[in-house]
Amino acid sequence: MTTGVFPYNVQITADGRLGLVNNTGYNGLGDGQVDTVAVIDMELNPPRVVDQVAVGDSPEGLAIRPTGGYAVSLMTNGSGDSAPKNAFYHHDHAVAMLLKIEGKKVRKVGETEVGSLAEGIAFSPDGRFLYVANNGDSDLSVLRIVGNKLVAVGSLKLPGHPASMHGSTP
Repeated sequence: MTTGVFPYNVQITADGRLGLVNNTGYNGLGDGQVDTVAVIDMELNPPRVVDQVAVGDSPEGLAIRPTGGYAVSLMTNGSGDSAPKNAFYHHDHAVAMLLKIEGKKVRKVGETEVGSLAEGIAFSPDGRFLYVANNGDSDLSVLRIVGNKLVAVGSLKLPGHPASMHGSTP
């Protein structure tokens, strides 16, 4: 199945009905162009892509809330070392894009800046908190979903680069 250009991360909802795939674009690096999250209907025979949600520049990390209702896709957004500092698409911060899942529909509802070169992402097992690993800043952002918004709760400085943090859906 073709989900998009340079698929990078896949997650399945806890009920197994939907799959989401980040498509990072032509080279997997930030380039200033909008990229997508593919929505796969896992109940169809065969399962297939039924929608694309435009999210932003170079989505990497992807997490689905274990209690349902939301997913978050992380845009590297030209942050970190992947974009030259003088590039038109360079930004100091990555972006966490909040996606609302209602049945088989997925739509973008909010976004918030996080640290530089955010790649790793995980929800707490109860779905109350979202942890974003900011590789460029060597820290962890802690967020909560309030309404249809991601709200910063705090951060935790780390002794190294947390590039590959990942959680699991029950």
